[in-house]
Amino acid sequence: MAQQGLTGIRSHYPRLSEKEKKIADFILEHPESIVHQTISQVADQLEVADATVSRFCKRIGYKGFQALKIALAPEIISPNKMLHEDVNDTDEAKMVAEKIFHSNIRTLENTLQVLDKAELEQAVLLLLEARRVEFYGFGGSNMVAMDAYHKFVRSGVPAFAFPDAHLQLMSASQLTDQDVAFIFSHSGASKDAYQLLQTVKKTGARTIAITGFPKSPIGQQVDVALHTSSEETDYRSEALASRIAQLSIIDALYVTVIMRQKEKAQTSVEKVRNAIAATKM
Repeated sequence: MAQQGLTGIRSHYPRLSEKEKKIADFILEHPESIVHQTISQVADQLEVADATVSRFCKRIGYKGFQALKIALAPEIISPNKMLHEDVNDTDEAKMVAEKIFHSNIRTLENTLQVLDKAELEQAVLLLLEARRVEFYGFGGSNMVAMDAYHKFVRSGVPAFAFPDAHLQLMSASQLTDQDVAFIFSHSGASKDAYQLLQTVKKTGARTIAITGFPKSPIGQQVDVALHTSSEETDYRSEALASRIAQLSIIDALYVTVIMRQKEKAQTSVEKVRNAIAATKM
């Protein structure tokens, strides 16, 4: 099911073509008029073909223009719109928390809509078949990479991650065609992450990435690309919002891997528990 209304359009925006973005901009700027127009009127006003408007509607998850209008109507007509996510200078701490929580929920819902079933399944297979899995990320993305390592080291999958950028590159250069490199980059255009990807490709290792931009250099060059969808606000960058979605995708992959190799995973988890038991009071 499509993410409803204007939120759905914003969540798909980075993945739209230039003509589709033109239609999206018009709807976001003039939502009231869209509800009362035909597909031909919109097409004529934007100087595009009716078919282009129809493809745009399907691209964002609707069967057609009429279905999009039905989804938009409640947001436009209702005086009680959903709480706007932007944080104001005068907001109390509880109000800020409510807006951030609502934003996180929408980020997860939007990401669930754009996740590709086949790509998820392929990522699981690569992780299960890998001799070694290394998680890479730079800046804020390194925190997600370390979280992924923290989970998968318990699963029985030989997992590794490094906080230092040079160590990441050095280790990446030693991978083989039996290994998997898992890269985190919200923009998909980080110079460090792109350089690392080129290093990995020389080794023949398979590659997985989680990024918010499918058409980015990294998103287009990895074997498996998993996509997040988040919204930017004045106080909260897309990269910050997308981290919630990245962590959730890792959780889903981890649980699936555990389920697919229960006996091996159970043994590994038990070893980890025994090893750290002495550290607890």
